[in-house]
Amino acid sequence: MARNILFITTDQQRFDSLGCHGSVARTPAADLLASEGIDFTCAYTNHAVCMPTRTTMFTGQYPLTHGITANGMRYSTGEKGVARWLKRHAGYRTALIGKSHFEPMFDPFLQFKQNRLAPLGSNGPWMGFDHVELASHGLIGGHYTRWLLENHPEHTGGFAIAIAGKGGGETGAPELHHNPIPRELYHSDWIADRTIAHISDLNQTGSPWFIWMSFPDPHHPFDPPADELRRHNWRDLELPPGNPGSDRKCIESLKTKPRHWLDYYMGNYQNCEGAPVKFVPRNLTHDQIREINQYIHVENELIDEAMGRVLAHLERLGIYDNTDIFFTTDHGDLQGDFNFAFKGPFHTNSLLHIPFIYKPAACEKAAPRVSEQLVSHVDLVPTFCRAAGVPLPPWAQGRHLPLDPDETRERVITTWDSQFRVIGMHMRTLINDRYIITAYLPSTRGRGGRWPLLERAIWGSKGRIPKYDGTEGELYDRLEDPWQWRNLWDDPSFKRVKSDLLADLWDNMPEECPHERRVVSPV
Repeated sequence: MARNILFITTDQQRFDSLGCHGSVARTPAADLLASEGIDFTCAYTNHAVCMPTRTTMFTGQYPLTHGITANGMRYSTGEKGVARWLKRHAGYRTALIGKSHFEPMFDPFLQFKQNRLAPLGSNGPWMGFDHVELASHGLIGGHYTRWLLENHPEHTGGFAIAIAGKGGGETGAPELHHNPIPRELYHSDWIADRTIAHISDLNQTGSPWFIWMSFPDPHHPFDPPADELRRHNWRDLELPPGNPGSDRKCIESLKTKPRHWLDYYMGNYQNCEGAPVKFVPRNLTHDQIREINQYIHVENELIDEAMGRVLAHLERLGIYDNTDIFFTTDHGDLQGDFNFAFKGPFHTNSLLHIPFIYKPAACEKAAPRVSEQLVSHVDLVPTFCRAAGVPLPPWAQGRHLPLDPDETRERVITTWDSQFRVIGMHMRTLINDRYIITAYLPSTRGRGGRWPLLERAIWGSKGRIPKYDGTEGELYDRLEDPWQWRNLWDDPSFKRVKSDLLADLWDNMPEECPHERRVVSPV
C-alpha cells in the first residue's frame, strides 16, 4: 500500500523550543512524534533565513546549487521540486497549506503567482502542488487573509506589520503586538482546519498524498491571540542559557568574533537581513527578552495543539500508521542569546540547530530512538522519495535520513551570502560532531546595490558595514562551549584543528548554480 507523507514545518523555531528538548513550552504532539519516531538532535539548517532553506526543502539541493542564496529571490518554476516529482513517478496528490515563500512576499503589484493565487480565487495548481491554501505572517496576503477579510473583518486589525520594530507588550519589547483575535480564527488553527479538510477529501480518492503543512509562526512579529498569553508569565521565565548575563560579558564574548557581531550589538551595524532596521541589541533589557520568549512559547504551543489535531484526524481515519510524518523548521532564532534577537549573519547554534523529527510509516519497522547523527534539510527530498518508493531525482544532493543507528554522517554544510550588495558578506560553515567552523570569503561590498535609495536610508553615512578580507573566521567547540561564546579561530592551540576543518569544508563545498539569480524584492 502506498504511503502518505505529511511534512510539517514551522518558521524560525529553535531546537530547544520543544518540551522533549527542555523547553517550558508544552508541546505534547511534537513530543509524541519524537517518542514514536527518530528525534534527530544534531540536525542543522543549510541556511539561516527563509527562502534559501525552503527552496532546499523543496528541491533537495543546497542553496549554492539551486541559486536562492538570500531572501527576495525567485524560484519560479518548481520543475526541480519534489511535489512534481512525486506526482510524475507515483501518482501522488500534492498540497501545500500555510506558508510557502518560494517567491518574494513584498509584491505590491502582484508580479509573482504565489501572491496572485488568493486574489484570483485560485487554489492552484502551482509549483507542482495540485492544491494550495497560503498563509503568512499576519495579513501579508494569501488565502488566510482573504478568508479572514471576507468572514471575520472585525478581527483583522490586531496583526502587526512585519519587521517594523515597534515596541509592545508590558515591557515595550520590539515586534510584540496585542492581537485580540479569537484563538480559533488565528492562522495556526486555520492551517490545521484546512489540512484536516483536505486530508478528508483526499482520503476518498484512494490515491497516496504528500501534504506540506507549513506554519508561519513563531517568526516575528509576535502577535498571538492575546487571551492565550496567560499560558506563561514572562516574569517567571529564566534568561536563555545562551545569554551571557551582563553587558560586560556580552562585549567580552563578541570581541572574539568578526567585527559585525559587536557592531550589531552596539548599534553600529544595521542588520536588515532578518531583524528590524533600527533594532539595537544592547538596548534590549532582560525583561524584554523574557517577554519575547513568553510570546514565542505561546505561539509554539498553539502550533503544537494545531498539529495534534491533524495527527488525531489521521488516527480517526485509520491512516496514521501508513503515513510518514516529518516535523522541522527552516532555521532558528537568536531569542536572547548574546542579548540578540531575530536572525541574521550569525552562524551559531541559535540559528543553525533545529528540531528535526521523522516518524516513518509502520511498515518501516524503525525502532524509536534519539539520534545524534548529523542531518540537514538537504536530506528531506531523498527521504520523501524513499517513502514513496520512487527513484531519487538526479539533481538531489542529500541522502535519505538514516534509519540505521550505526550509519555515520560526517558533516553539515551551511552558507550565507548577503541579500544586499552594499553588505557583500559571504560565509561558509561546516558542522561536525564536535566543532562549528565558519570561513569568511572576501567581502564584495561596494559593487552597488539594486536599491541605492533604500540602502542609503538604512545605512546612511553613520552605519558601519564590515569589509572582510578572507582571513576572518569563527571556530567553536560545540561540546565545551555549547553557546559559542569563545571564538577559537585565532587560538594557536587550535591551529591544526582549524586547518583540518577548513580542508574538510573546502573539499565538500556543493556545486554552485551556473547562472546568477538576482534579488528582486527586499523580502
